[in-house]
Amino acid sequence: MAGEKHIRRAGVLLPVSSLPGKYGIGTFGKAAYDWVDYLKASGQSLWQILPLGPTGYGDSPYQSFSTFAGNPYFIDLEKLIEEKLVTQAECDALDWGGSERYVDYEKMFTSRFAILRKAYSRALRKGLLTDKAFMSFCRKNKSWLDDYALYMAVKNHYEGKSYLLWDDDIRLREKKAVKRYSELLKDETDFYRFQQFKFDEQWKALKKYANENGIMIIGDIPIYVAPDGADTWSEPELFQLDEKGYPTAVAGCPPDAFTADGQLWGNPLYDWDYHKKTGYKWWMKRLKACFDMYDIVRIDHFRGFYSYWSVPYGDKNARGGKWIKGPGYDFFAFMKKELGDRPVIAEDLGFLTEGVIKMVEKTGYPGMKILQFGFDPSAGSEHVPHLYERNFVVYTGTHDNDTILHWSLNCDKKTAKYAMKYTGVSRRKDLPDALIRECYASCADTCIIPLQDFLGLDNEARINTPSTLGDNWKWRSAYSDWTIKLSKRMNKLVRIYGRDSMEISR
Repeated sequence: MAGEKHIRRAGVLLPVSSLPGKYGIGTFGKAAYDWVDYLKASGQSLWQILPLGPTGYGDSPYQSFSTFAGNPYFIDLEKLIEEKLVTQAECDALDWGGSERYVDYEKMFTSRFAILRKAYSRALRKGLLTDKAFMSFCRKNKSWLDDYALYMAVKNHYEGKSYLLWDDDIRLREKKAVKRYSELLKDETDFYRFQQFKFDEQWKALKKYANENGIMIIGDIPIYVAPDGADTWSEPELFQLDEKGYPTAVAGCPPDAFTADGQLWGNPLYDWDYHKKTGYKWWMKRLKACFDMYDIVRIDHFRGFYSYWSVPYGDKNARGGKWIKGPGYDFFAFMKKELGDRPVIAEDLGFLTEGVIKMVEKTGYPGMKILQFGFDPSAGSEHVPHLYERNFVVYTGTHDNDTILHWSLNCDKKTAKYAMKYTGVSRRKDLPDALIRECYASCADTCIIPLQDFLGLDNEARINTPSTLGDNWKWRSAYSDWTIKLSKRMNKLVRIYGRDSMEISR
């Protein structure tokens, strides 16, 4: 349309956990600020991350102990050293694992909380938990912070067991039990409040720096909450639970060509009738918190708002599930009315019906295109670049995909042949660079490339393999990856394909 305005942008997908750093995992410390500088120098305007919530069993950022809390692993210890809450010798004495390239989550759990407890004890002695900033933070976030802190304190009291295995009085939040545990575990709950205060303080400083340097942050909101989490425990009326607090049905997705049993995620499902009656109060609070944290919010499993796969609780696989209608577009119409027309990316992957597609189009939110899905020569995939429209975000792959190099070297012959013909290269090993160029050249307004793909790494750098446990969410980059050569390459792609964030007329 004549005179229509569009912004072409480019960015990099890199989880905070994958940043380099001294103490076992990426944090909000110096490396994060250096990464922002590197993105700016490379002509990028977007940094996409994964959810920042506290992780539990399996270490997945999509299974968090709270939808509002932050992951204490990301609190930068070097800042705590500067504040004299811990010493460098204390940090160096702990075991953070032997690899700078992979997170050792078992050692992270043991060492991180040990050093944070030292920081908390010193903050307590210095009176920092009664100062204006801390008290203001606790008041502002009381609606979720008190429940989260108590939940984690009680969870530790029960040696890490799921809340479904706690004694009935506290599991069902009887008033006397909540009062008794709050008094008994006051020091522990204050420890968790302290963690959230430092997380919030450090994250806000980093985001401010990024924005001042022209970098917008794309955050990620999982559609579901964890089955073992403060949200389900503290507000059971939001979910499909029975009178004893156990789920009646859980989330998953149906069988398909890749998974004969479907996928059984196990997350509690929402009682959408209740949410609608309350004016989606909890959801609006949740989304507002995300828009306060990030510049753009990617909503995971977007199709779940149209209809969701409901599996009876206790089933061993997802075959016995069924599609249940969700709130649909009405949810997003209400959201826009309450929160304004905020920047959202709709993760519209998976099984898409005509109704789902129409809902996404009606919201106006950009959907996602994954180049790896585009080259099945028999399928006529909508992910092949010449079929894109402007209002999309294109990726070589996401955190759930193979690296583009591993995909290129291991996809079937017909797929590889089509991809090579499409991009004009003659060898599989040349596909990664060619496919990145296809992303940049496409008419999709936004292009995001995982750092591993820019680096040409094999699947030792894969972030996550869905439906598996043990080897996910571990990969980390190093400063040596952030070369001047790569920065120049990024800049060249931005210039050639007009992805300099300048508004242009069509």
